[in-house]
Amino acid sequence: MKKSVITIIILLALVACKNNTKATSNTTDKSKAETKYPSDVIPFMDEWKILCGDGTKSDSLVSFSKENFFYVENDGITDWVVYKTPNSGVTSRTSSNTRTELGQKAHWIPETGGKLTGTLKVMHVSTTGDATAASSYSVVIGQIHSDEGHENEPLKIYYKKFPGHTKGSVFWNYEINTEGDNIGRFDYSTAVWGHDFSVVGSSHDTYPKEPENGIALGEEFSYEVNVYKGIMYLTFKSEGHETIKLTKSLIKSEFATKNEIPEQVLKVYANREKGGGVEREIAYAGEINYFKQGAYNQANAKSTKSEIYGGDITKQYANGSYAEVWFKDATVGEGTNPN
Repeated sequence: MKKSVITIIILLALVACKNNTKATSNTTDKSKAETKYPSDVIPFMDEWKILCGDGTKSDSLVSFSKENFFYVENDGITDWVVYKTPNSGVTSRTSSNTRTELGQKAHWIPETGGKLTGTLKVMHVSTTGDATAASSYSVVIGQIHSDEGHENEPLKIYYKKFPGHTKGSVFWNYEINTEGDNIGRFDYSTAVWGHDFSVVGSSHDTYPKEPENGIALGEEFSYEVNVYKGIMYLTFKSEGHETIKLTKSLIKSEFATKNEIPEQVLKVYANREKGGGVEREIAYAGEINYFKQGAYNQANAKSTKSEIYGGDITKQYANGSYAEVWFKDATVGEGTNPN
């Protein structure tokens, strides 16, 4: 073979190799460009840390995701941040329930205040549980959590849907901040759309009537929690539903005497050993609090008798034993004058 022919063959091979390398590089660059993190969808992630349902923790959420727990999903129109967590996994120090949930780094007292907003849709709640247990088939999608005292929760926003129902309920609970050493949990619940926390089934597999004004899985709604000068202002909105606005003082109790404890509380917590505790007159005044947002699954094997498949997360996901919540927008910051 002549030298000129050999030279041409070598040059062609080098060009082909170069083009192939360039194509591979372009594919890699394109893949990197298309990778989206929750912080790309909702930019406030630098304000938070996270605990996932498998025990994964991170204090740095910019360009962070966790497969099957905290990631981005597109519904064909919009990017959403997905929070997903099983009925059984790794829990926090103070809970028996798993969560894939943000915890606010900044802390504040009610008098200083703060604001949290979220636009979301709940995609799934556990399909198993005991219908007589108030927490069954539910997930908490936003919280105010105390970081001292009894470490109670002045606010928990719930979504709950019974099996076989198309529509579920949105409600919020206020935990009575009991005085002294009485640390029994006593939540007072207020319905937003549908039922409140106290509406349960008559037996473990008999459900109450489906709420007429409820929210379906996959139906978008939003909430705003605005704590300003010790008063909590709540606003809930959803297209096709009445906008709900409510207020609650976090610095002056409505439950400071036995006579002020609501009948709902006495009914729901009738079997608790420390039932009937009254609240501090100043409620949560001066107590350090912070926001939480995501999916705090309320289903577990003990209190709600939900299926956990031996704690195998893959099996739980395959068989409906999980909670999944999608957020497309959220903000956190200082409380503002509601007027």
